[in-house]
Amino acid sequence: MDRAQLADFLRRRRQALQPEDVGLGRSARRRAEGLRREEVAALCDMSVDYYSRLEQARGPQPSVQMLAAMARGLRLTLDERDHLFRLAGHTAPARRMRSQHVTPGLMRVLDRLADTPAQVMGEMGETLVQTGPARALFGDETRFRGPMRSIAYRWFMDPSSRDVYPEEDHAATSRLFVADTRAALAKLGPGSPAAEIVDAMLSGSPEFARLWAVHEVGARPPQDKRLQHPEVGVMTLQCQVLSDLEQNQTLLVLTAEPGSEDADKLQLLSMVGHRAATAGS
Repeated sequence: MDRAQLADFLRRRRQALQPEDVGLGRSARRRAEGLRREEVAALCDMSVDYYSRLEQARGPQPSVQMLAAMARGLRLTLDERDHLFRLAGHTAPARRMRSQHVTPGLMRVLDRLADTPAQVMGEMGETLVQTGPARALFGDETRFRGPMRSIAYRWFMDPSSRDVYPEEDHAATSRLFVADTRAALAKLGPGSPAAEIVDAMLSGSPEFARLWAVHEVGARPPQDKRLQHPEVGVMTLQCQVLSDLEQNQTLLVLTAEPGSEDADKLQLLSMVGHRAATAGS
């Protein structure tokens, strides 16, 4: 780990970012060059003290997970992300795993959806980054490690993951997750993380094994998705999925018809997410 060079790189990247680059407002009295440390820390989901010590060349060696969070928070390109890993004393992730890095362009799109449930997903259904309303609705899905990062794995192996869906929709959702998993396995092939997850679910979930044996392919999710939240209730939302083919990622965005009861509930969900974020800061 090269602490001095890591600190210099972080400072330069922070000072190069402007509030508008990350969806923040600019006050008339703002004099800081680039972003403030506390702003970057919030973007990276880490404490201000931890980030400050890294910039002052006196922090501990960041973990791979911390580095990935900083790469997203600082809106680094893929080459800049690899440089960050090397400065921190880690081997840069293999480029075949590029789907784990969210590009600056996609992060800028997400910045403009701050009041909307939206999240970027990897090719095995891993949640890479979420807006506040998405976190309020689904919980912090970026905290998971190992196979639990996959939404399909959680669906079949952790019953609590189904709470956000009304019970009468569970059967159809199970079929969709199996079809999505089969498509991912066909793309990634034997020996991939997809194959390992499939093997684990076949041995650990009778429901998954039964649906897998049906060989259903090409199932398409409905555009209207029913989701529920303990403070907001059941909402019928339109689900739009935008694909980043180069990164093998999808941006999932949930919206409601303007003026509808669901739109009011979605606005309330945004307030719940903001309140939770403020309480945790």
